[in-house]
Amino acid sequence: MLTAERQTAAPLDTGPRPVIATSCLSGTLEDKLRAAAAAGFTGVEICEDDLIMSPWSPHRVRDECAALGLRIDVYQPFRDFEAVPPDMFAANLRRAARKFDLMEQLGAATLLVCSAESSDVVDDDSLAAEQLGELASDAERRGLRIAYEAQAWGRHVTTTAHAWRIVRAADHPALGLCLDSFHELAGNEEVGGLSDIPGSKIFHVQLADAARPGMDAAQWSRHHRLFPGQGAFDLSGFLEQVLATGYAGPLSLEVSNDVYRQGDPRYTAIDAMRALLALESPPLLPPAPRLGGQAFTELAVDEISGPELGHALATLGFVHVGQHRSKPVQLWQQGSARILLNFAPDRALHPATASICALAVNSADPQLSARRAERLLAPALPRTRRADEADLCSVGAPDGTAVFFCRNDWLDDFLPTGASSPDGPVSTTDHVSFTESVDDFDHAVLFYRCVLGMQSDQISELPAPFGLIHRRTATDPDHQVRINLNTAPLRRGDWGPAVPSPQHVAFSTDDAVGAARAMRERGAQLLTIPDNYYDDLDARLGLPSGLLASMREHSILYDRDEHGEYLHFSTEIVGGHLFFEVVQRIGSYEGYGGSNSAAVCMAAHRRSRRVTLPTSQNYSLAHLTALSLSPPELVEAAAEAGYRYVGLRMTRVTPQEPHYPLATDPALMRATKSRLAATGVDVLDVELARIGPDGNPRDYLRFLEAGAELGARHVITQLPDGDFARKSDRFAELCDLARPLGLTIDLEFPSWTETPNLAEATRVLRTAARPNAGILVDLLHFARSNSSVDELRDLPPEWFHFAHVCDAPAEIPPTEEGLIHTARFERLFPGEGGIGVHTILSVLPPGIPYALEIPHAERVAQFGAKEHARLAITAARKHLDPAQPHIDAA
Repeated sequence: MLTAERQTAAPLDTGPRPVIATSCLSGTLEDKLRAAAAAGFTGVEICEDDLIMSPWSPHRVRDECAALGLRIDVYQPFRDFEAVPPDMFAANLRRAARKFDLMEQLGAATLLVCSAESSDVVDDDSLAAEQLGELASDAERRGLRIAYEAQAWGRHVTTTAHAWRIVRAADHPALGLCLDSFHELAGNEEVGGLSDIPGSKIFHVQLADAARPGMDAAQWSRHHRLFPGQGAFDLSGFLEQVLATGYAGPLSLEVSNDVYRQGDPRYTAIDAMRALLALESPPLLPPAPRLGGQAFTELAVDEISGPELGHALATLGFVHVGQHRSKPVQLWQQGSARILLNFAPDRALHPATASICALAVNSADPQLSARRAERLLAPALPRTRRADEADLCSVGAPDGTAVFFCRNDWLDDFLPTGASSPDGPVSTTDHVSFTESVDDFDHAVLFYRCVLGMQSDQISELPAPFGLIHRRTATDPDHQVRINLNTAPLRRGDWGPAVPSPQHVAFSTDDAVGAARAMRERGAQLLTIPDNYYDDLDARLGLPSGLLASMREHSILYDRDEHGEYLHFSTEIVGGHLFFEVVQRIGSYEGYGGSNSAAVCMAAHRRSRRVTLPTSQNYSLAHLTALSLSPPELVEAAAEAGYRYVGLRMTRVTPQEPHYPLATDPALMRATKSRLAATGVDVLDVELARIGPDGNPRDYLRFLEAGAELGARHVITQLPDGDFARKSDRFAELCDLARPLGLTIDLEFPSWTETPNLAEATRVLRTAARPNAGILVDLLHFARSNSSVDELRDLPPEWFHFAHVCDAPAEIPPTEEGLIHTARFERLFPGEGGIGVHTILSVLPPGIPYALEIPHAERVAQFGAKEHARLAITAARKHLDPAQPHIDAA
């Protein structure tokens, strides 16, 4: 949710001016200045590298800043100046004179001088003071001044106290200090010693937070700084002492962070301003009203995922108690835990999936909560409502999730269904959990901490089967609202195979064992936890045998600390990447499970592999549908659209089409296998073993081995050979080569080839008589060859492993050229043409995958290959999927 384009923060109307160093932001200097101004900063520190890279002259930079309402407060850094030998000092003064010329053109009044790091520097405070004093004299003659900063990794001067001794000894009006919270706090848990410094000698103040990773100070500072409130430093204490000196200059954020310097500078600048505002707090920022729990969690669903989610909620004991009076939104409730299923969400939704699109918190003062959010640059979200419906305040979180502030008057917007919520095991919503990209993780933490006035803990590192997970939690002071944020810091892409970016909603219960038992009896699909977990639990904690047996029986996980105990269990994945959890907190336990619980659950979700919806039909994305996508891209597109499988085209059929030589390109093979593992999509088939009169089945051995390496199950072959005996023998030989690899050979019969119809394909299979032989029915080829549905019905069902599904006009092109053109460029979605799609599929064995082979050149050109693949499965589901089970509202 980009706020910088929607609104500009009001500048701080009291207290120090907000300034940001350009080193905080990504992009060119032009990008950085625009982002800083849009976020409400009134000044910038121009960092030397940013100016060097810019095509703008210093005069142009000054003019552009003025047009944006930005003042250039500082030019930095100037390094390795003081306490050096005479020849170096003379060179340093010449260098400084050039920088002063530059500053005059920029209109910057202060030069930041860092304590020297060079090995040429001597440990002589008197010499340092003398040389800094001379530099200050040169600056004063030009109306400039010098701010001296102690770097934590300086050669000799590493503390503010030491820098102050040198500045005081120099005793020059144009020489003062730059205080940087990082350097002040990096080696100290507490702030101290600032009260001895008069505010008039503090020329500039920089703010940065950080976690405490225990690494080299320079690396820590240059790569891992954070905005105030994101780390572990006592910035409030630091700022309080600074302001107590009488300092009235700007407050500048100098946050060097590798993630921020790769992200959109507009988002980063907004985070920076938000953090600064939260640090300043009252009277500049309204206090956060008290929160009274989570009013509801809203899930974005469609006509496929919605019934699935409704069924899952019903098995947990929830009841559909209300229907929105003007919108397709259902209210499901148990106790005070409420879930909304929104069938027409405002946000984008992948077909047949579900995701959390909104959270609502009960606020003691919703209007005040909204004003605080607006002051912190959270964008107000437009809402359409009727005059008789509640006017709820809502803002957008960084990932687009809507956050509502409300009381329970919103319930009047729902018309009762007549069903009442019975007494069940669930009482309230305990917490919600999101998976963020590594780029958005810090944004989200800062948003919830600042906007909702929540407290966030430090990063927890969780072991996981697919790489390290970082977790941070946020909760209000009364622990009524809890939000978990997770990310995979060392990898890009999905959180774990088969479960991309999982989310979950956790409900509270007073009896986890009883809740699990009751939910299983209602048909809940609960996640199965392996026995090894309970054996380890018994060895470590020695739990009562009865409790351990009950937890093992119902797949309940356990943790305890000095404050209490925690029992929790989960459903399997529903709606693509969402699951529900039920938790029992005993005593004052405030955590979220043992350190290994996330790993155990991730592995269990991987085993369940609920990638697609629990319908009777699985879909595969045939490569010809999106042939411009490389195999890794095809896998990614299939996962995003909700396909269970892909078919990969490993050989080129025409000279014009792309070639993806998986059998001979190790890098391509590695990338494809990586995306398969990361998404949970499987390879259904590989193609094409096309054996003509001069073909040799053994030429396809490496092709077959590569297919097996990818995990394929089937191989598509064509036999454009008019000699029946020869092609039958070669088909049999190909089957023999594939059988040890666990592959079937599935014969396709395009109507323009020498194996043109079902009857000829049947003859080949009967003659070859191989157990791993099969026939691939492509609906277009079947219809164009006038093959017989009755003949198809009588064939052995074990011959059919999957089908190529599409539609096309009923009229058969009269020429071979027309047949080929339609097959490669103009197939239609099921239901759009005149092929008897349902009739043909009805005689094939039930449950076989449908591979959507629907190339359409015009649509791909118009929408792109990925979107075309998504539209294909959406159309197929509407036309081919069985009706979803009705969810009883009672």
